[in-house]
Amino acid sequence: MCGFAGFLETSNRSFGAEMESIVTRMANRLTHRGPDDAGEWVDADAGLALGFRRLSILDLSPEGHQPMRSASGRYVITFNGEIYNHRDLRAELQKTTQPPCFRGHSDTEVLLAALEQWGLGAALQRFIGMFAFALWDREERRLHLVRDRLGERPLYYGLMGDALLFGSELKALQAHPSWQGEIDRDVLTLLLRYSYIPAPFSIYKGIRKLPPATILTIARPGQLPAPVEYWSARRTVETGAANPFRGSEAEATEHLDALLRDSVRRQMVADVPVGALLSGGIDSSTVVALMQAESKRPAKTFTIGFHESHFSEAIHAKEVARHLCTDHTELYVTPKDAIDVIPRLPILYDEPFADHSQIPTFLVTSLARQKVTVSLSGDGGDELFGGYHRYFYSRKIWDRVGWIPPLARTAAARVVKAFAPASPLGRKIEKLACLLDAKDPHELYFRFMSEWQTPALLVPGATEPNTAVAGSPRPDLPDYIQTMMYLDMVSYLPDDILVKVDRACMGVSLEVRVPFLDHRVVEFAATVPMSMKLRKGRGKILLRNVLDKYVPKHLVERPKWGFVLPLGAWLRGPLLPWAEELLDETRLRNGGMLTPAPILARWQEHRSGRRDWTSSLWSVLMFQAWLDHGNRADDASGRTPALAVASV
Repeated sequence: MCGFAGFLETSNRSFGAEMESIVTRMANRLTHRGPDDAGEWVDADAGLALGFRRLSILDLSPEGHQPMRSASGRYVITFNGEIYNHRDLRAELQKTTQPPCFRGHSDTEVLLAALEQWGLGAALQRFIGMFAFALWDREERRLHLVRDRLGERPLYYGLMGDALLFGSELKALQAHPSWQGEIDRDVLTLLLRYSYIPAPFSIYKGIRKLPPATILTIARPGQLPAPVEYWSARRTVETGAANPFRGSEAEATEHLDALLRDSVRRQMVADVPVGALLSGGIDSSTVVALMQAESKRPAKTFTIGFHESHFSEAIHAKEVARHLCTDHTELYVTPKDAIDVIPRLPILYDEPFADHSQIPTFLVTSLARQKVTVSLSGDGGDELFGGYHRYFYSRKIWDRVGWIPPLARTAAARVVKAFAPASPLGRKIEKLACLLDAKDPHELYFRFMSEWQTPALLVPGATEPNTAVAGSPRPDLPDYIQTMMYLDMVSYLPDDILVKVDRACMGVSLEVRVPFLDHRVVEFAATVPMSMKLRKGRGKILLRNVLDKYVPKHLVERPKWGFVLPLGAWLRGPLLPWAEELLDETRLRNGGMLTPAPILARWQEHRSGRRDWTSSLWSVLMFQAWLDHGNRADDASGRTPALAVASV
């Protein structure tokens, strides 16, 4: 795991030294992603500069230094990620007619050799891994920006003045002298709806996220063509549904076990200590069990807990760790420990991000970094094998109310809202009321994912853009729950879950790897019949079958929990002064970005205890805190420069 940044300009600067100075400043904004080494490479005639920060994982010697040139000198690359099958590819390359002469044993060197041997498109089909990279073709004078299939590694890009800027995080782009950070009001509505900003959008006008599984090829920096897919999640799920696994459930279990063991084995390869984040749930327990099965030494596992037992899974994780005989570390944190993280969030997530599990995620990655440099996680299991409650609830709700005339459902929704109690249960009832009058199952899912049902009303002059969740063509699938799982895989997973993990772990210079997102596992999961995923109100049936081989059922069979914090109570208690300051009516009005009335109405209801509006208020608070951080920071501090707020 590393960080890179760069730019391609039409009006070349007079001196390469000036370009080198700029790209070094950009890359140094990413020191947290790569504290071990730094490098830059400049082609002044072409107007190209590449900068890199390295977290040394494979080949700790200088032979792993980047930017790296290919053996022929044709290609130069800055690469963030891991190619897990690099040893197999190296062996295959060494059998070719003109085998490459490798200097070291890094996967970056193998990646470059594969590109020279097979070309970019063909090489990408062979890679098993997580990656984002910038590849400069010196012969054709083209820049290729590439992102992995599932979007594990981030990559931003966009035109500013006469320069194309690109990098692993926005803070690197902000260090370029052409940077102009104008907030995109339309995109702000997406944050308020989803609590995250889905690709290809970013909070800034003119800056995009490269979508997963795409290549962007730039010949002239003033022209940006559309990214081109080299792998398709949509085709994968459609093909899988049309050609389901034909074997028995036992055979499917064995096949998944073999795939996951191979994925875990490959992802355990590193020249630094490796561990795992363990919550004690199905997904992380499966990853740890397979790690232990593939290792001759106890796997290092890490868990955080809270002294309030109804918010903590640490005791369950400890039982799983004890059964598997791992080298387990747990840390019980106080509310103060969690609250102290909040001021850091605008720096870690350098565009506003409002999944409040970002707080415990940062705490557990901080704990792991004390003993390891690489950690495996169980993310992705819910999206691939049907683990989220909304999959069951949506079907149950639609089966029970879908036949009722829409006008009657609308009236029922008003009644439910009016009598919802002031409690977490009341918030669930509020959510149910919003779902009752959906016109079809797809709209029901859309509302499930929405914290504010009409966010454009909160942002003056804004129009909400279409996204993968709403507005884009849906795949042709026989079951709408399959469609929900697909939408989660292409939006919620890469733009919320993986962003949360990437920024939290990179904030402490920890690499997190995700075995479930090996594309071979994803492609097999697409063929698994729904009867092997969801059955009688239980999800992840096939994954549970795999885990049953390693861990007794009673250690993991319990309701899904996740990282939960008592944020609602904190907003009425220790966080009240902070929230009051950010939600001050004059401040909201003078900021010019948000309409105060609906926000303050929810805030007053939340403060009084009449309603629990934690999630929708958190998106506003995170935006306000991010805006406040940007307006207070400057270049001298090394943090985000002041934001430009466009008038309506």
